Amino acid sequence: MELTMVSIEKPDEVNCILGQSHFIKTVEDLHEAIVQTVPQMKFGIAFCESSGPALVRSTGNDAQLTALARKNALALSCGHSFIIFMSEGFPINILNTIKSVPEVCAIFCATANPLQVIVADSGEGRGILGVIDGIKSKGVETESDVAARKQLLRKFGYKL
Repeated sequence: MELTMVSIEKPDEVNCILGQSHFIKTVEDLHEAIVQTVPQMKFGIAFCESSGPALVRSTGNDAQLTALARKNALALSCGHSFIIFMSEGFPINILNTIKSVPEVCAIFCATANPLQVIVADSGEGRGILGVIDGIKSKGVETESDVAARKQLLRKFGYKL
């Protein structure tokens, strides 16, 4: 088995969700789930099929985000994994909906941070072992850091 690190390529302001599912209709069901939950969100989804033709399946309502999803999914090439890129919304707006899609097995991360994916390659297939989401901690927050965090949450509309 060979371990590799795949860096997810994306603009800094774009959020993504990386997960695993178990069925070919995942890409359509994820698309429907996002549109029904946050209709104005722009997104692209790609899904790595794990059997048969083993293709990267994709959909979305934004051509650039969909192309970005396809490119990163192909770089991962991990069976039954999916990646969603989004703008005009945040993962928190759709994460519970994504988790409730029947074929979704796991969510590895939901982030706008730099993202690296630890991939195992057996020679027959590839799988995601885990992710490195962002950078390592620099310390413990102070009272001014708490105030700044709360102000940011209010700016985004998540707290009153």
